[in-house]
Amino acid sequence: MVIKRSRHFIAFLVVCCLAHRSSAQTDKLTLDECYRLARANYPAIKKMNLITRASAYDIQNANKRFLPQVNFSGQATYQSQTVNFSDAVGTLPGVSFPSVSKDQYRVQGEVSQLLYDGNNTRYQKELITADKDLQEQNLETGLYAIKNRINNIYFSVLLMEAQLKQNELNKANLQTQVQKTEAALENGTAFRSSLDELKAEIVNIEMAGTEYRANRIACLKMLSLFIGKELQDSIQLEIPETTNIQTSINRPELKLYDLQRSVYDVQRKQLRSGYLPQVSAFLQGAYGRPTLNIIDNKFGPWYVAGLKFNWSLGSLYSLANKKNMLILNQRSVDTDRETFLLNTRLDLTQQDEQVKKFTELIQQDEEAIALRAAVTRSAEAQLNNGVITIHEYIQKVNAEHLARQNELLHKIQLLQARYNQKFISGN
Repeated sequence: MVIKRSRHFIAFLVVCCLAHRSSAQTDKLTLDECYRLARANYPAIKKMNLITRASAYDIQNANKRFLPQVNFSGQATYQSQTVNFSDAVGTLPGVSFPSVSKDQYRVQGEVSQLLYDGNNTRYQKELITADKDLQEQNLETGLYAIKNRINNIYFSVLLMEAQLKQNELNKANLQTQVQKTEAALENGTAFRSSLDELKAEIVNIEMAGTEYRANRIACLKMLSLFIGKELQDSIQLEIPETTNIQTSINRPELKLYDLQRSVYDVQRKQLRSGYLPQVSAFLQGAYGRPTLNIIDNKFGPWYVAGLKFNWSLGSLYSLANKKNMLILNQRSVDTDRETFLLNTRLDLTQQDEQVKKFTELIQQDEEAIALRAAVTRSAEAQLNNGVITIHEYIQKVNAEHLARQNELLHKIQLLQARYNQKFISGN
């Protein structure tokens, strides 16, 4: 019985551990996950499916040009004059010529089948596909810009969290000194004003902590709106890894420029169909009076079948100008691409300098922290021996605290600068 209870207890502990582990996992959030959630939550992502569906409809409509086309028509007419065979031939003994009625009627149906359209339908479908790809890539370019906004919010939260931790360490250090001062006050070796000054400094630290927490919560709320997921105050944002930055530029805008050029290429090919012939087959069936045999002035059916050939050369007049316009449009796209690459390289150069600057500042911060920490330890010893006042000691502590805060700021700024490099380069 005891063994069974122990087994149940162990199983209960395992379940609790797994539950705790799963809850702990849900309380963490990575930068890549923010990218994914923000993309899925952004309203414009819904347009991706709409673009695909609209393109499918357009292609289906283009394919229907080669389906048989059916037309119906009818007419009833009265004409002032018809063919009179007696007047044309004259009167012959024993021969009577029929007359054609002046009121005539016709109900007609025609079935036509396009056989060749100068590849116009094929180029039209290629243009629809190219335009779809262009719209989707344009949307991708807009979605990519979200990453920069996510970066700014995410690293702001990391900075607030780092400053809060350092603030608590500084507060704990001063609270230790408060306890020492309270003990000295009871022994008559310290002044009440010294204790009050320490407590006042702790209040200042708590006020700074309140501001850090408020800023963190505000950034978390903004991040929640972007990713479509409510973030609790207990959420932990994981610090992204520092990876090697590729120097090549792989921004989605470059593919957008390529797709713009491809659209103009298809339009240039489509110009050929303007001066090529079109061939179709047709079948006409009708019922009315007169029939094709106009001598027999009776109601009856008839049909006509054949091939139609249409070749218009009017588009040749403006063909050269249209080609030149498309070439100019492609050159304009090339100019935009070169301008974008230049601006991107300038931004990368600026970020490279930012990375170098923050790397050097962090090295200087470490030296400053080491010196400030030594000064603080010496000031603490001097305070215990009554050589300096509490006010002077607080100044030394604040100087070390400021040096550590600067180091935290520069580390976050360095990390953000590296991720800005990744964003700018598209890697």
